[in-house]
Amino acid sequence: MTQPLSTESDHRAAARHLCRRRLLTGTAATVALALGTNLPRPAHAVPRLDPSAIDKDPFTLGVASGDPLPDSVVLWTRLAPEPFEPDSGLASEAVDVRWELAGDRGFTRRVAGGKVTAHPEFHHAVHVVPKGLKPRTRYYYRFTVGAWTSPTGRTRTAPAADDDPSSLRFAAVSCQAYHDGYFTALRHLAEEEDIDAVLHLGDYLYEYAVDAHGGDRADPSLQLPDRFNKETTTLEDYRLRYALYHSDPDLQAAHAAHPWIVTWDDHEVENNYADEVPDGSPPEVFLARRAAAYRAYYENLPLRPPQQPSGSDLQLYRRLHFGRLAQLDILDGRQYRDDQSAGDGWQVPTEDTERPERTMLGSAQERWLADGWQNSRAVWNLVPQQCVLSRRRERTTGPFPLSMDAWDGYPAARRRFVESVRAAGVENLVVVTGDVHVHYAMDIKEDYDDTTSRTIGVELVTTSLASGGDGVARPGNWQTLMDANPHMQFYDGRRGYVLLTLDQRRLRADYRTVDVVTKPGAPVSTAASFVSSNGEPGLTPA
Repeated sequence: MTQPLSTESDHRAAARHLCRRRLLTGTAATVALALGTNLPRPAHAVPRLDPSAIDKDPFTLGVASGDPLPDSVVLWTRLAPEPFEPDSGLASEAVDVRWELAGDRGFTRRVAGGKVTAHPEFHHAVHVVPKGLKPRTRYYYRFTVGAWTSPTGRTRTAPAADDDPSSLRFAAVSCQAYHDGYFTALRHLAEEEDIDAVLHLGDYLYEYAVDAHGGDRADPSLQLPDRFNKETTTLEDYRLRYALYHSDPDLQAAHAAHPWIVTWDDHEVENNYADEVPDGSPPEVFLARRAAAYRAYYENLPLRPPQQPSGSDLQLYRRLHFGRLAQLDILDGRQYRDDQSAGDGWQVPTEDTERPERTMLGSAQERWLADGWQNSRAVWNLVPQQCVLSRRRERTTGPFPLSMDAWDGYPAARRRFVESVRAAGVENLVVVTGDVHVHYAMDIKEDYDDTTSRTIGVELVTTSLASGGDGVARPGNWQTLMDANPHMQFYDGRRGYVLLTLDQRRLRADYRTVDVVTKPGAPVSTAASFVSSNGEPGLTPA
């Protein structure tokens, strides 16, 4: 039964509509100032830089690929001879970039190639989408500008729609705060074999200030300009922050080794933001900041043209198929959510928390997700998303504070999520989550208050890559959380990533960890492994 909106809800909806209307009318000038020119100028009006005049390596930020389809994949790079300068050393001139795709690393079996323009309006980023490729095939790619050639990237396409691949392999990563440590886990991920795609689940960068020596990296050889030692709020700030992150050699290695499928969480804009709700600043100022952050996100990641932002909007939720073995529904749990109730930390739920119309995904995305499950013919339905879906209690006796920023703070939205799974008859649901800087393995229950309740799927939560600094295998609250949450099978506080291997019979999750990130070079190990069998949701130790 549809619930009527409360007066408070009507006011909130009206406020959101007003914010958007003000953005499109009275604040358009503010956003235009924040973004600069929105689209490239006509070709005849663009000053062009002679590529032979570029006397420094323009490929300092590496290469990347992403969003693989059976016949195409996105290829990305951004030209930046001076990556820590606001104009990247290229001022406002367009640059012609040549690209190549081949079946071998030596480029003797060339498959495709061409020329693309790196426009100053997009900070000299390029997104190339070669078509007509072979399904589930490994390719190599590179870019050339004048005398300079980029590093070689390796990518692969998805299986054909009617293919039944014998297996698939994904890696889940999240939360890479540069100032908290090295991206050592990404170096190990780059060396993993047969990865069909890396799933980045948010917090690709952090908005917080970074000092001259990289924060907890404490690298005396690093001398970052003062412009990094401030919170990001403008388009220039966000662009520079992506340059800093892309300059990391471990991140570059992981991008060059595998195609990535990305979604965001909060720190790509601001900690714990929700939809258009201001952070204490006027609504139009926050929307201008969000527009700048979204613009920089698109510019710096291998996303397809439909993900190009429009003002302060960017449709990031999307669906990818990997043959008949896996369907991926990539969610956006930030752009459309209601504001957190009772604050955004751990709080005892209130009457406001329980309002039946509260949403995490927004009504349009909820319908899209439910329809996708109804039409799915995949063995495994993966849902890469941001915040923990399963209930988490941090004590064994009530009252029970819950995380208001996670799905615990949106119980009605979670109930609709579960009902959609049940209505669609989804048998093998795999929710893949980031955000919390720890590894969890959890069973998703129909009713968390009933220990005999049916398990409808599994949730695999990956820890951070660096955020939080050095971790420990058993944090101080380990026993309490394990006792308070019977559906929780595993909890580890170290840094790392999760490897997911799928076949017709089962899913396997390997929780990979490194002990130290404040110093480079730590080895990687597998802390635990779990499996879930086809048609029998629930995790058991491997």
